[in-house]
Amino acid sequence: MNNRKVILGAGESGAGAAALAKKEGFDVFVSDGSAIAPRYKKMLDERDIPWEEGGHTESLILNAGEIIKSPGIPDTAPIVAKAIETGIPIISEIEFAGRYTTSKMICITGSNGKTTTTSLIYHIFRAAGYDAGLAGNIGRSLALQVAEEPHEYYIIELSSFQLDNMYDFRANIAILLNITPDHLDRYGFKMQNYVDAKMRIVQNQTPTDAFIYWNDDPIIRRELEKYDIKAIQYPFSELKGRGSIGYIEEGKYTLEKPTPFNMEQEELSLTGRHNIYNSLAAGLAGNIAGIKKEVIRKSLSDFPGVEHRLEKVCMVRGVQYVNDSKATNVDACWYALDSMKTKVVLIVGGKDKGNDYEPIKPLIREKCSALVYLGADNTKLHQNFDSLGITVRDTHSMKECVEACYELAQPGETVLLSPCCASFDLFKNMEDRGEQFKELVRNL
Repeated sequence: MNNRKVILGAGESGAGAAALAKKEGFDVFVSDGSAIAPRYKKMLDERDIPWEEGGHTESLILNAGEIIKSPGIPDTAPIVAKAIETGIPIISEIEFAGRYTTSKMICITGSNGKTTTTSLIYHIFRAAGYDAGLAGNIGRSLALQVAEEPHEYYIIELSSFQLDNMYDFRANIAILLNITPDHLDRYGFKMQNYVDAKMRIVQNQTPTDAFIYWNDDPIIRRELEKYDIKAIQYPFSELKGRGSIGYIEEGKYTLEKPTPFNMEQEELSLTGRHNIYNSLAAGLAGNIAGIKKEVIRKSLSDFPGVEHRLEKVCMVRGVQYVNDSKATNVDACWYALDSMKTKVVLIVGGKDKGNDYEPIKPLIREKCSALVYLGADNTKLHQNFDSLGITVRDTHSMKECVEACYELAQPGETVLLSPCCASFDLFKNMEDRGEQFKELVRNL
């Protein structure tokens, strides 16, 4: 067996995988096509792990026994394509970390609501005194925690990109929140390829495991007919019916199994329809893990929410500003608009991932007094929304955008940054987009 592990990408995921590989005695090399952040260089240097940045040296990579690839790198990247051609196995950091731990894995995926649900489950587990680590798309690298700071439970947010390169990894509790079009640019613009990636969350589950999913999602219902699900199923929905065991009935948040549980819906700290689903999924995970009812009840009512997800920034001249920078697809924006109780000045735009904007047009007509486009290229937004007869503004920086919103919004309205798109055209990432928005709004 070739003892060489090559890690492609040296962000949180790659640096963590390198640390674990080194600890397990492998010959490790890290290669990043871009610059490596100083803190990750320091981490690699402290562990005597060789690295390169700003390009890939093929002779040092294509001699690997296995490649651990960061989720942000597509299979079409030249070095990855060559590794595939050479026949080198490529796995994800989560897959690699899973080999070196017997801890319980609570894994959350879905097109929308992942971060909120993952954070809420972590909040519940910590409140119950469980030894839990937060990992995956948020928190610290699972591999690094397994190597140097092990926990009994891991609460892991999984993107489709992470699931793509997971093969033997097993989720003890798998949660599938929803499947709506997203990242189609990475899946050959074929929805089924993306759906297949999401469904990998149930692979390797056994009859002792649990599978929690949204029972009203037409794609999930269709897909489940194709799979022989071994795990115990815990479907949830907004209303009782169709075999759902988590739902809202007569204003009560209700879980039928594994232990009957209910609380008043109005006691839930998260509001809006989409958050009912997130709260049901999280409550079920806590219930399945044997957490006491009073802890689940308290945690569901005192959870503070997640940054960049429908985050109230401040009121300026009677206008509420809301940061929903995490809304990087159309469905997330739909949920945000659906939860609004006032007229909205909506900020949309960014790097389009093959978006179909038709589903949000009725809500935009109903709720929006103005649209502010924020992107390097707003052509597709003009083509889709100008004909709705709503005031539009074209902006190409956050400063321009916030100034336009300040002019357009009337007292009693809400300015909502819920962009439908990725942020990489003008910003480092969606956090950078949200931070810039908040800072400029607070300085109005």
